[in-house]
Amino acid sequence: MDTSEQLLTIVAVLVGALTTYVTNYWTERQRIRRELLTRWDTKKLESYENYIDRVRAAVYLGVELYEHREGIRVSDDPEPSLRSQLSQATHLRGRAFERVMLLAGDEVVEAAHALNAASLEVDWQAMGKTAGTLDDWRARNRAVFTAINAFHEAARTDLGVSGSVTGETHPNRDLLLPADRSRSFQTGQSQ
Repeated sequence: MDTSEQLLTIVAVLVGALTTYVTNYWTERQRIRRELLTRWDTKKLESYENYIDRVRAAVYLGVELYEHREGIRVSDDPEPSLRSQLSQATHLRGRAFERVMLLAGDEVVEAAHALNAASLEVDWQAMGKTAGTLDDWRARNRAVFTAINAFHEAARTDLGVSGSVTGETHPNRDLLLPADRSRSFQTGQSQ
């Protein structure tokens, strides 16, 4: 074997080694990137799920307090206890909101802000800080659940989940609330 053949063999070995190194480096880097994305997607999903749970818990406590205060349905808990529970729930919702702010994309952050604003209006009317009729109360609750759906849509997009929770396939659904008792009594209808 002459010198040129030996050099060609050495260059081929070096090119092969370099190609193997670059391929392994790129593959490992892609694997790490996928693992990080999966890890962050898992954290995002957990924070989105926790936030929605906290929003709904506060809304349900707000409903219980409002119905108790308005005499629609008396609670087993006294009003100060309901207020305390709602206050604690709003505190936990705020903490969950902050976690969403740390992990979410722009659309999810905006949807969370809108949801926070809508849920605060429910809290304020439930506690008597904001005046309003039963129709106002229902409109505020509808706004919260519309904002929850908007948050779901933004979160699904952020996580890369296909499909939709609204639109033609999923028609609008209204709140499942009892009729206004004062109207029922005025028109002579029974509950």
